[in-house]
Amino acid sequence: MKNLAALTLSMLLVSGTAFADTPKDAEPHSAKAAHAAKAKAAKKADKADSAIAAEIEELRQALQSQQQQLTLLKEELAKRDRQIDEAREAAAAANSRAAEASTKATEAVNTTAEVKSTAATLGTTVADIKASNEALKSTVAETAQETKAAETPAAIHIKGITLTPGGFFTAESAWRQRAASADINTPFTGTPFPGNALSKTSEFNASGRQSRIAMLAEGQTEHAKFTGYYETDFLSAAVTSNNRQSNSYSLRQRQFWGQATLDNGWSFTGGQMWSLVTETKKGVQNRTELPPMTIDPQYNVGFGWARQYGFRVAKSFNGDKFVIAVAAEEPQTTFGGRGVPNGTFFINAPGASGGLFNAFDPTGYTVNMAPDFIIKAAADPGWGHYELFGVVSTFRARVYPCGAGITTTNPCPIDGSTANSSVGAFNDSRTGGGIGVNFRAPVFGKYGDFGVHVMGGDGIGRYGSAQLADATARPGGTLAPIRGGQALGTLELHPSPKLDIYMDYGVEYAYRTWYDTSTTTPSSVGYGSPFNNNSGCDTEVLPGNQNAPGAPSSSSCNGDLRNVQEGTIGFWHKVYQGPKGGLRWGSQYSYLVKNTWSGNNNTPGAVGLQPKAIDNMVFTSFRYYLP
Repeated sequence: MKNLAALTLSMLLVSGTAFADTPKDAEPHSAKAAHAAKAKAAKKADKADSAIAAEIEELRQALQSQQQQLTLLKEELAKRDRQIDEAREAAAAANSRAAEASTKATEAVNTTAEVKSTAATLGTTVADIKASNEALKSTVAETAQETKAAETPAAIHIKGITLTPGGFFTAESAWRQRAASADINTPFTGTPFPGNALSKTSEFNASGRQSRIAMLAEGQTEHAKFTGYYETDFLSAAVTSNNRQSNSYSLRQRQFWGQATLDNGWSFTGGQMWSLVTETKKGVQNRTELPPMTIDPQYNVGFGWARQYGFRVAKSFNGDKFVIAVAAEEPQTTFGGRGVPNGTFFINAPGASGGLFNAFDPTGYTVNMAPDFIIKAAADPGWGHYELFGVVSTFRARVYPCGAGITTTNPCPIDGSTANSSVGAFNDSRTGGGIGVNFRAPVFGKYGDFGVHVMGGDGIGRYGSAQLADATARPGGTLAPIRGGQALGTLELHPSPKLDIYMDYGVEYAYRTWYDTSTTTPSSVGYGSPFNNNSGCDTEVLPGNQNAPGAPSSSSCNGDLRNVQEGTIGFWHKVYQGPKGGLRWGSQYSYLVKNTWSGNNNTPGAVGLQPKAIDNMVFTSFRYYLP
């Protein structure tokens, strides 16, 4: 604006100057004066024109400069107008955003109020939940204590030890197609041949004698655990036991042992227990034995076991994954065979009543010179359980070389006497033994287990369920261990936690151990002689004195057992298992076959007879287990 005012003033000054050069009231002069004045005026006019031109040029330049400044001003004004428009638009947008922000702020205020209200409510709810959780924790703790108290076996605490009772109460029955004159315990080698009247009749017997009472005692020190265990049942018969009225049978000792287990892996166990031959579930730990699941307390043919005195030392390695154990156990000898004349040897004696042995046991007691020694290695690598063991047994008899058959034509080789005597009698000792394996592993995932037991050697018959003979006699009366073996395969299925199904097949075998003593007529001594008389095994005979107990059987059935086989299938259904105990029932079917060595009754060249005894058996059981 200042530039525009300056330009206007300049223009006015120029116009004023021009008007002043030609006054309106000037009058004409003389010519000279006029000429001189004219010349002077012209000179002045030229000077004035030059000055005016300069001023005009200056004004033009100023005007041009002013125009340039006006252009710049216009551009600046246009720019400012644009900026003002942009500012207005920005202000409008800002106002819009401010309005939106105000709306959101209002909403936020409202939301904040709601959040505060919700937070207050939530705080109350959280407080309620905390209170509820505390109450729930208290309830859970009380329930856990009650459950633990209910599920923990009832124990009696006396000073530093804990006594825990155990066992079960049972009602059981046994039906056999061919009677064995036995309760639920099956004498496998006593299965009658067809010539025995028992084979023509079935039998049914029922009892609760397998009911079991047990007590576990445990004490813990800083570096050792002490354990004692007692287990008993009623599978024993006293002199007055009978099935007529009271059906009272005596209590017997199954297990009674003590144990010290040290932190360094050593353990020492002594007392009556399962033999180290018996398969266990883990390592060689007592109370983890794995007999067949049968109802029959004689288990199954082919199962290797004994319950007898033992002193056992074991050492575990690598976190109990590997164990080595050595045991000294009660010895005994089962004797078999025939043909040795009376007076030749002595191997067993009846039990002395004052010595606390059973004077009525028809097999008597062998006079043992040393315990049986057993060594076992067991491994639990993660899949399966593996056992390898060996047994060493000694057998002894008193032999009388002049005790039988001494005559004038056959004098005593010791002193030449011609009558039977004890001259030259001596003790004959023999060593037997065998090796065996036990194996068990899961099959079908967690739904089954498969197990195998195999044992073979000389003089190991008594360690099998069928109780085949350990030894026989040679012609002079010295002992000969009988080579034999046993095997058992087991498949146990667990389709549900309440149902167990088991299948067993086992066999026990005894080799022929005989000696030909023929001179003028065929004769033999030992076990399984082909000259034995088996002619009467299939022919039924008349009874003798029917007023005295006794089943009619033929005296001409003398075959020694070659093998005994048994196949079993059964199940156990757990009706209830919990803190109140266990209620279960089960059934078992077994098929038993007993085969003898063939005998031709001293008839050279004749085909020997090989009789066979077969039995079908069904067992039932109903049990309540202590928790």
